[in-house]
Amino acid sequence: MPSDIGPPLPLQEALELVKLPSVGEARRFMGTRAAYLPGSDFDMEDSPTFHKAAFGGHVYAQAALAAARTWRELEDEKGATPAQRLDLHTIHGYFTRAGIPTRPFLYTVTPLTSSRTFSTLSITAHQPSQPSTNPLGDHFPPTQDSTLPLSPPCFTALCSFKLPAPHSQGVSTQEPPPQERFAEILNSRPPGAWPPAPPVDITGIVEVAGADQEGRFPVAEMRKVEMGAWNAGRAVHERRELLLYRLRRPLGAAEASAHVAAHAYVADRNGLLVVGNHVGFGHAFGRAASLSYSFVVHVNGEEVVMREGEDQWWVQEMWFPRAAAGRGVVESKIWSPQGVHVATEYQDGLVQGIGLGKL
Repeated sequence: MPSDIGPPLPLQEALELVKLPSVGEARRFMGTRAAYLPGSDFDMEDSPTFHKAAFGGHVYAQAALAAARTWRELEDEKGATPAQRLDLHTIHGYFTRAGIPTRPFLYTVTPLTSSRTFSTLSITAHQPSQPSTNPLGDHFPPTQDSTLPLSPPCFTALCSFKLPAPHSQGVSTQEPPPQERFAEILNSRPPGAWPPAPPVDITGIVEVAGADQEGRFPVAEMRKVEMGAWNAGRAVHERRELLLYRLRRPLGAAEASAHVAAHAYVADRNGLLVVGNHVGFGHAFGRAASLSYSFVVHVNGEEVVMREGEDQWWVQEMWFPRAAAGRGVVESKIWSPQGVHVATEYQDGLVQGIGLGKL
């Protein structure tokens, strides 16, 4: 990992992109900062040893940002007015190769379909097949690193963009928000008083490292609500985990797509590890690795925007409907501070305990 580890980075720095020369209709971008490495930020003399793969949310969210920048460029070229602009609507991603934190991700974005109300783009991410020209493995120099030979694709995705719809159109239904269903638990202490989300949420590791490890997870401050008493005695598919989060630095005038990317980045944290805890691998975890991850926004862009304020904590409600064949599923609903269900996450990946064979 880079030697200049400092405080957690905000989205503006952690997911910074630079544009590279286009190739035909395809637009190209490169990330300039090292991806977060889960477990690299434990504050312990004898830190636990983990896998060396980059946090998958990095390439996932950065790919979405590259798609959003491409779409805005295409709209600008067509002279689209503000009322004609489409918002980031879905991200469907597939992880095909483990990411290396100390090498940049390079993105090729290709427009697929375009209409007045709904459009799609594809994104392919590669990494260089050799180390960065910066020996620190961070602050990747675009001119040098973008010309390095590439490994096979490590991530592919499809993104859709949708025209906002007036609130007067159609209906709006949702279940009661967690702020109501779990009011007694959530109101038992202020949001910031819950323990931090663990750098690596594996039961055995948390017991050794302690539940007060802040870590240096980028983009958002995250707090984990204690749900042990509520989950006790319930079947795995009935259990819930709640995470509270807010941005580390306001996004200012950034468009809604940046906020969508931030939500998607946060939602990917620890999910498959928590599946392992609930299915019995918490003290004998073998491996977890994302295979596919979908993120669907249900509202117009203005409703995904994260604002400042002590009362502006968002809620990720997580549950675990299925585990089989060495894989597990985690689903999440993203709730605004006002109790609006703004997005849903669905992630499938490898989840296996020690002694159950190689994955």
